[in-house]
Amino acid sequence: MTEIRRIIQKIKKFREARNWKQFHDPKNMAISIVIEAAELLEHFQWKNKKEVENHCRKAHNNIEEEVADVALYLFELADNLGIDITKAMEKKLIKNAKKYPVKKAKGKHLKYNKL
Repeated sequence: MTEIRRIIQKIKKFREARNWKQFHDPKNMAISIVIEAAELLEHFQWKNKKEVENHCRKAHNNIEEEVADVALYLFELADNLGIDITKAMEKKLIKNAKKYPVKKAKGKHLKYNKL
């Protein structure tokens, strides 16, 4: 069993023990991902690069929890929709490699249609 499969099983066990699957439809899961991502963003809002670096050191545990919240909801949503998240990420990396070839994209932050 992969680590991702193992954590998805733990998520499902946690959810099922609380009878929460009834609330975890795709819409609510997607909303929850965005809410948690916004909480993650709050750590960086209005800070310059130096302030972000300092805050990341000081608030590492809190940031770690927000990252985990996003991942937990994302992994559960993918599983609920029958998406193998590892395969989906691998497919997306292949697609991105074509959209952002190293020769054109290296060291640039431009969108693929601007390269």
